[in-house]
Amino acid sequence: MDAALVSSCAYCSLSPLSAVCSVFIRINLWAEQLVHSRTIGSTDRIRPALTEGTVLQECPVFSGMDAWRCSAVLRRMCCRRSGARRGVCTRQPEPAPRVRFAPSPTGFLHLGGLRTALYNYLFAKQRGGAFILRLEDTDQSRLIPGAADDIEDMLEWTGIPPDESRRRGGDYGPYVQSERLQLYSQAASALLQTGHAYYCFCSNQRLDLLKKAAQRSGLVPRYDNRCRELRPEQVQQKRSEGIPCVIRFRLDPGAEPFRDLVFGWTRHDPAAAEGDPVILKADGFPTYHLASVVDDHLMRVSHVLRGSEWLISTAKHLQLFRALRWTPPAYAHLPLLLNRDGSKLSKRQGDICVQRFRQQGVLPETLLDLVTHAGSGFSDNRIGRRLDELVCEFNVSKITTHSALLDLDKLDEFNRIHLQHRMEDEQQCAVLQDELRQLVLHTHGSEISDRAVLEPHYIHRVLQLRKGHICSLRELLDQTHVFLWIRPRVTRQQLLEESTEAESIAVAVVQLVASSGSFQSTERLNAELKLIASRLKHTKYSGAMRVLRLALSAQQQGPSVAEMMLSLGEQEVCVRLQKALEH
Repeated sequence: MDAALVSSCAYCSLSPLSAVCSVFIRINLWAEQLVHSRTIGSTDRIRPALTEGTVLQECPVFSGMDAWRCSAVLRRMCCRRSGARRGVCTRQPEPAPRVRFAPSPTGFLHLGGLRTALYNYLFAKQRGGAFILRLEDTDQSRLIPGAADDIEDMLEWTGIPPDESRRRGGDYGPYVQSERLQLYSQAASALLQTGHAYYCFCSNQRLDLLKKAAQRSGLVPRYDNRCRELRPEQVQQKRSEGIPCVIRFRLDPGAEPFRDLVFGWTRHDPAAAEGDPVILKADGFPTYHLASVVDDHLMRVSHVLRGSEWLISTAKHLQLFRALRWTPPAYAHLPLLLNRDGSKLSKRQGDICVQRFRQQGVLPETLLDLVTHAGSGFSDNRIGRRLDELVCEFNVSKITTHSALLDLDKLDEFNRIHLQHRMEDEQQCAVLQDELRQLVLHTHGSEISDRAVLEPHYIHRVLQLRKGHICSLRELLDQTHVFLWIRPRVTRQQLLEESTEAESIAVAVVQLVASSGSFQSTERLNAELKLIASRLKHTKYSGAMRVLRLALSAQQQGPSVAEMMLSLGEQEVCVRLQKALEH
């Protein structure tokens, strides 16, 4: 068998060659027979034996070759492309990325966190990868009850649920850091053994004195690395005495530059700016630096997309990866999402929590569109993108380094557009109808005089006529729209105060309804109403509309009279006009 042919196999190159594939299949079949006959255990375990060459000579495909030649051929077929599927000549795809959103449940999910989660989700789904939710709850003193559930609830509500999480499970759990303490302890022990970490016995009092001394001198507080120099016997003695201690990571001077997918080549020397950081606290809980590195490795995270506030810590994390002899992921640091005034978003800002927007009737797709529109990562910056469009159009290379300003004044406009999109979709509109019906019942239930306003066809008609005019379903419950659900009480005298021809106007509209055919569109109905007004002797068109608006809604503002009439329907228009004339 010619090695040139083997080089065309999927295990050795990217060029397909079905003949070699069939040869490899024959080798595999023979290997399986060998497993049964020699009880080696599995075809995976047989590969080392095969690559020795002597066993391989028994295969009919390689008969006539010496052991060295057999070994060389099989290594090229089996080992160099061990990730490819056996016997299939195809281009080996790039590994699907694994990304993570790792918030701390010290507050509820706000728009800044949602944006970070969304960019991770877009990056993963665009490439067929996995989106992980990991809860970093190592700061136990600051945990907020219910925050962990809120974070996952809001990710699910906005349509970007994790593939792996505490709730959904996965192969790399637990997904809560407080349940992974043993893993961090093992990593810290490994660093101690290799000399990359050391025990620190400095008391809080001493650390406070160092901090105050630096502040008095106008310097940035930093640990002086005093415990670096402790001899092994000193460490042993202090530990035997039960003196509380932490574990610090020994920073190397002169950090190498690294390439960030957003900020480009970056270099920061943490050893020149700070003391050795604590990686394992006295209570056994890790700090962010150790926990994130250990978790990213063990969860096989391939790309880390996180806020730019962590950019300066990345050099430190890369040193930890190197000390543990692990391959680090690729990093992309996202510019901060700021308030309109340039201040930083905070978990303690209740008005930017995702849950608050949900309670206000804001659609989830509105929030996703708003936070991406405020930032970068797309070729254009238009309003109205749905999630599937965001996935298709996202480009990490388009993310800029400058901070993004969140303009909540545009929220209503975003929501209006996305609400209109939902109204134009048959299935989503049906959901809106049910939601609006429940809102109407909850708000006006006891005052509704005609249950026909709760019928699907009526609510559907209202939604279609108000499409593009409202920013939220809740607007249909306000005073301007109450006429849609509650029959107003208007007297004949009130109508006559608007126009002495009020009765003639009402009678003309009732006759218009009886003639039918005019309630097909607002344009057609407007034309008919103008024709009625033109026949009046003392009332202009605007005055006639005031009469009809008052009779139908008991108000002098709101949708056009034609839209009111179309919304209410022919029968209800006649009922309201007749009742107004009777009282």
